[in-house]
Amino acid sequence: MRLNRYLSQCGIASRRGAEQIILEGRVSINGHVITNLATQVSPEDKVVVDGKPVQAELPIVIAINKPRGYICSHGDTHERMTIYDLLPLKYQNLHHVGRLDKESEGLILMTNRGDLSHRLMHPSMGAEKEYEVVVDQPLHPDVLAKLIKGMMTEEGHARAERAWLVKPTKAHVVLKQGLKRQIRLMFYHLGYEVERLTRIRIGWLQLRGLQLGGWKELKPSDVERFFKETAQAPRERAKPARSKPSSDDDDTFAPSKKAAKPRSRSSGPAKPRSSAGPAKRSERSERTDRPKGRSAWSKTRRPR
Repeated sequence: MRLNRYLSQCGIASRRGAEQIILEGRVSINGHVITNLATQVSPEDKVVVDGKPVQAELPIVIAINKPRGYICSHGDTHERMTIYDLLPLKYQNLHHVGRLDKESEGLILMTNRGDLSHRLMHPSMGAEKEYEVVVDQPLHPDVLAKLIKGMMTEEGHARAERAWLVKPTKAHVVLKQGLKRQIRLMFYHLGYEVERLTRIRIGWLQLRGLQLGGWKELKPSDVERFFKETAQAPRERAKPARSKPSSDDDDTFAPSKKAAKPRSRSSGPAKPRSSAGPAKRSERSERTDRPKGRSAWSKTRRPR
């Protein structure tokens, strides 16, 4: 495999970060300094970085359903509980991909793969994180639009990719940024206190089926999906609820004009089109039989 990928699997850096290390002349193979990024590594080669031998680890990625009250840290001077307390000894060397603050809960990934960390954490990579947010008072309709437009917080300019209402005090928010306490600060800026914050999705991976405090090791095929797929939210979640359906939605949820025509046309001989009586009856039948497009759309498309 290429040298930068090998160093990434050793946990040294992401593939791009490994390229910089190679170009700086900090890597040697079998006693020879390597600066060629196209260099291939075989299993019998001895690779040294900054004077220390390195060896590729077996790639591991696990998903944890972090409970409230645990911090994302390998050690804590205040003796608080950490996510490593939830894991067996063999996973203690893994690093967490991003963070959830102490009062937040939900999905977090841990791995020894630097390339996966880079793929999920860098905003340009497009990996989405979806959160369920419960606040202290009913949300005003303008709040969701303001979250998407963005605002200045003490951590910088913060914005959501999408946001939609689930209940009067509950919303789902999708981020690509990773600012510290971003969602809490955004809602606080708009006059709300976040009472519960749960991350329910990272990229394509949903939290479903993983009990609170539990963990699960992902299969290699599952891990590769993070590199191949950009998660798309379900159709009803793709955009905040609209006040009016588009023409495409009308085609999807309302019967076609062909289906609404009266049955009388299919029986008996066809009558001349110039006959005024049947034409009027047909128009009345279409107006009466066709369900209203707005009500049919609103019942089907309501965000969950």
